[in-house]
Amino acid sequence: MNIREAHREDWESIWPIFHEIVKAGETYAYDPATTIDQAEKIWLDAPRKTFVFEENGEVLGTYYVKTNQAGPGSHVCNCGYMVASKARGRGLATTMCEHSQKVASELGYKAMQFNFVASSNEGGVRLWSKLGFEIVGRLPTAFNHPVKGLVDALVMYKWLQT
Repeated sequence: MNIREAHREDWESIWPIFHEIVKAGETYAYDPATTIDQAEKIWLDAPRKTFVFEENGEVLGTYYVKTNQAGPGSHVCNCGYMVASKARGRGLATTMCEHSQKVASELGYKAMQFNFVASSNEGGVRLWSKLGFEIVGRLPTAFNHPVKGLVDALVMYKWLQT
């Protein structure tokens, strides 16, 4: 298992993971009809850094780190994580989140914030909480889950400096 910075040529391996997750509409607030070109801009161009999780040369997960807000808020980063369905339940998200916190600190960020976590994403909320993130805000009925309907979106935050 290896986490490394993504390169442009990795997009071919990242896209199926991104497409599967976004098309499902259950965890990310991206349009399920996001095109491959739009997705590449979102996942590779907009972030400060993007990483892939590989096993035997196969990309099984990916994450990005980007500045959450400009100016006075630029010391807080935001991250997004995606794991291929065939690799879920093996701890990849935990490994990527722990890795991202180290990377964020190395990049000079003092905190990490997840802006819009669907409350219905119980596994994600449980994992982020276990890794020290606190729910600091709740946006009532802000996420429209394709099966559960309107659910709350959570803002989760962790101070990275000790």
